[in-house]
Amino acid sequence: MRYRRIPDETIRRLPIYLRGLLLASERGRRSISSKKLADFVGVNPWQIRKDFSYFGDFGTRGVGYNIEKLAKEIKRILKLDVGQKAALVGVGNLGSAILTHPGFGIYGFDITAAFDVNPKKVGRKIKNITIEDVSKLRTLKRRKIKLAIMAVPRQVAQETADALVKASIKGILNLSPCYIAVPKKVKVITIDIAMDLACLPYYMPVS
Repeated sequence: MRYRRIPDETIRRLPIYLRGLLLASERGRRSISSKKLADFVGVNPWQIRKDFSYFGDFGTRGVGYNIEKLAKEIKRILKLDVGQKAALVGVGNLGSAILTHPGFGIYGFDITAAFDVNPKKVGRKIKNITIEDVSKLRTLKRRKIKLAIMAVPRQVAQETADALVKASIKGILNLSPCYIAVPKKVKVITIDIAMDLACLPYYMPVS
């Protein structure tokens, strides 16, 4: 099922709710109210109820949400109920850290391919993944990989994105500090840690 006219902000919060549900489950809970879920994830209860209302009525008045069922619904909405393979492009310091990060498995992601332009890195293994030359990006379509993480320098970000689009990638997590242009059929989410950090001083009290 495809959901239309859902705010991007709502979609971005769904993984946060999922993480909160998994944490509550680990603590032995079987059900949870929107208030308690809000305490886990730092989002207002009314916002949680509004976000869920776009997709249906998941809760029971006076009881709250069944954690297992709600987590299953969120995974289905986000298409995480089936394993999602992803490729990493750029195996520098950041890329290497991504390959060893255990958090992707929680959401059903499996990074199954890694690419770099540096011949000294090609052929090396990190967590049983052999780093390949970027010239092999074209093989992603045959390997049925539709998601990619880009951790490349800004100067080559656009050409890397172009190569990924040609390889039939449909979703790109861009960690390069720049804007990249892609066709409308391709979804890009850009994360710039330094830029986000630059916002924080504004909220700090003047000493």
